[in-house]
Amino acid sequence: MNTIIEVNNVSKTFGKGGNLNRVLEDACMYVAEGEFVSLMGASGSGKSTLLYLIGGLDRTFTGNISLVGEDIGRLNDARLSKLRLDNLGFIFQFYNLVMNLNVDDNILLPLVINGRKKSELKKDLDEILEITGLTDKRRAMPSTLSGGQQQRVAIARAVLGSPKVILADEPTGNLDSKSSREIMELFARLNQEKGLTILQVTHSSECASYGTRTVVLENGKTIG
Repeated sequence: MNTIIEVNNVSKTFGKGGNLNRVLEDACMYVAEGEFVSLMGASGSGKSTLLYLIGGLDRTFTGNISLVGEDIGRLNDARLSKLRLDNLGFIFQFYNLVMNLNVDDNILLPLVINGRKKSELKKDLDEILEITGLTDKRRAMPSTLSGGQQQRVAIARAVLGSPKVILADEPTGNLDSKSSREIMELFARLNQEKGLTILQVTHSSECASYGTRTVVLENGKTIG
């Protein structure tokens, strides 16, 4: 399998002067195409920081991070933005939905902003609505949905553009246990049926168990 994410000797420090906090220290890991990898660690271990570095949302680090074969540290802002747009889908703990747009329009929004036409996305939209169980909610507003349903909208939005990899930061952090299981089952289905590569950050061993492999972050270093 091709390696889609590669992290080599990555270190990250916050603060200045005598108030330095080293969160990552020579962290190394990889994700192969088609894997569903769970990144675990104690609170404050730096797992979300590492995810943001991989996604190019934070560019201040030492070491090397390769995403779909490109060293993101060598890319200018425009090239990095295009790389993210073409290859990445992000899912966060907070759903980040636009409250005055219905489900359909929330899912379509990033691609429409990027110049795609709604008409050419209809087949893909219908498919992802079916997979995420949202077909009968497509005209609903976010305020009428449960937390689990809102996270499904966020997942559908991330998946619609057929990214090579999904980066998910504590995607069940605001959900009850039933909704958490449903979201994890959805991730597993997307991984197995669509071959979607997923890297999720989680503190939950139950959520991590849905993945194909677990990497643990401890004292700024990765294990496994």
